[in-house]
Amino acid sequence: MSSCRCSERKKTETSLKKKDNRKVEIIVEDKIETVCPSFVGACVEADVENSAYSEELWKLIDEQCEKFRQTLTTDTVKDISAIAATRRVYKACGKDPSRYRPSSEALIRRVLQGKQLYQIDTLVDLINLASITYGYSIGGFDAGKFSGDTLSLGVGREGEPYEGIGRGMLNIAGLPVYRDAIGGVGTPTSDNERTKMGLATRRLVALVNGYDGNEETVRATAQLIIRLVERFCNGRNARYFIYR
Repeated sequence: MSSCRCSERKKTETSLKKKDNRKVEIIVEDKIETVCPSFVGACVEADVENSAYSEELWKLIDEQCEKFRQTLTTDTVKDISAIAATRRVYKACGKDPSRYRPSSEALIRRVLQGKQLYQIDTLVDLINLASITYGYSIGGFDAGKFSGDTLSLGVGREGEPYEGIGRGMLNIAGLPVYRDAIGGVGTPTSDNERTKMGLATRRLVALVNGYDGNEETVRATAQLIIRLVERFCNGRNARYFIYR
């Protein structure tokens, strides 16, 4: 990113952050703008109280999964707008989306293969529900584990260290990746162990990745996350903002 553009964007983001009390700011690097000029993201922030399991939440998850079983196949899931767009960006960045599947696609495929979604904890489970509902890969993070208050969205580099949740060391070269002051925290395929949510999480940051450029649906996804967080995790001070 040119120093001029980066400086201008940082000034804008800082001004907006002060105006709406954001705890984190997002910078989209030129590499992402080049492969996906229409990209639009949403950052959800909220104070939360996590729990191990929510029966009511899982009723909603099971209902959504049943809809997929009635309407989709493992072939047609790739046609969902958000998933198709993410796959195109992977290819443009040099990554095989059938080997490194976007998380939303992987979750829905799991359902269509007759398997149960993983039950982790309420925060993770509700992020997964929002992800499969609209098809966007969503990063869910414990904001208290970030280094610094700025995240940048760029493309992974060869040899860049990254430990995916439950996946061990992951080759993120060619994957879109959010980085904090230390390094990578999230990709559309897997978030990083270092900043993952857990039962002790008190501040949520969720990032909705709209590679299809559909701001209306990205906003709807962010609003769904807020409703779920408020209902199932005693969400407080919940808000979201759009970035591009």
